[in-house]
Amino acid sequence: MSTRAADLSERLARNAHAVCRHYLPAGRREGRYWMVGDVTGTPGRSLYVRLFETERGTIGNWVDAATGEHGDLIDLIRLNRRHGRLAETIDEAERFLSLPPSVDDEQRNRAPGPPARAGSPSAARRLFAASKPITATLAATYLQSRGILHLADLSALRFHPRCYYRPHDDDGPGTPGAFAALIASVTDDDGTQTGTHRTWLDPSGSAKAAVASPRRAMGHILGNAIRFGQAQDAMAAGEGIETMLSLREVLPTLPLAAATSSSHLAAIQFSPPLRRLYVARDRDAAGDAAYAILTERAQAAGIELLPLVPGLGDFNDDLRQHGPSVVGARVVDQLHEADRARFQRL
Repeated sequence: MSTRAADLSERLARNAHAVCRHYLPAGRREGRYWMVGDVTGTPGRSLYVRLFETERGTIGNWVDAATGEHGDLIDLIRLNRRHGRLAETIDEAERFLSLPPSVDDEQRNRAPGPPARAGSPSAARRLFAASKPITATLAATYLQSRGILHLADLSALRFHPRCYYRPHDDDGPGTPGAFAALIASVTDDDGTQTGTHRTWLDPSGSAKAAVASPRRAMGHILGNAIRFGQAQDAMAAGEGIETMLSLREVLPTLPLAAATSSSHLAAIQFSPPLRRLYVARDRDAAGDAAYAILTERAQAAGIELLPLVPGLGDFNDDLRQHGPSVVGARVVDQLHEADRARFQRL
């Protein structure tokens, strides 16, 4: 268990900004540190988390000057969530990173290889392979109900008629164990599938399923994304599938990436050829936080960062409310001059 915790601590440290934004949202970055009041996230300046590796300390390490408490990000999550057992913290860290559940050393060393564990990248790839193209399916009906009409060449999306759903504590008794689902392939910047995202659907196709968590990811998600188009020197990234497909309605040749959440958007990998990144911003606090982190990362990588700001909550709200012509005009006005003729729909 301690080996697994050490591995998770390293993974969390590589995404220290995202960890702090998620577990200590009342804090703020000051220089090389994230400052907050205490491990529970109270506003203040007593506790500081190191965000950059230096000769004086390791990224992810933290100290509370008021209490003398200190540790790594695993310790921070344990105290933040008031866990009594390390196993609880490991489960929480894996959920945040969207990693597969842990297995003990005895299970790891068994041969021959066991079936893919639930939530693992292997299980994610298996689910995607067992699904079918979205043409003439409930998934297509759902996307069309959201104003997304151009469904050709969407190899990252598939449909499963009965995708397993594990009920959440907030789901009512008798919640079905399977729903039709929109299935999306999550890949790294080389195109290797690392995970799968599921959106469970209402039988009418007009909405998501009426469950507590109709969207979930499995496999390795952090840093990766659902990609539409081949990475180039310019691309756009955002949180949701529907948001990015709404942009595709008006910018059909601009490469797009849906990171699935604000925390994952903040940690998205930059492809080597990337020189200009557009960020489709959701108009909420989480979207603001993700953009702030991306700004810092892009500056360090020498990448030009430009916001794409919707008129309403997100670009799918804009598309459904105003239609593609209005959205197109709004988005094109926000593009770099060199990209306007290059990417807009003719």
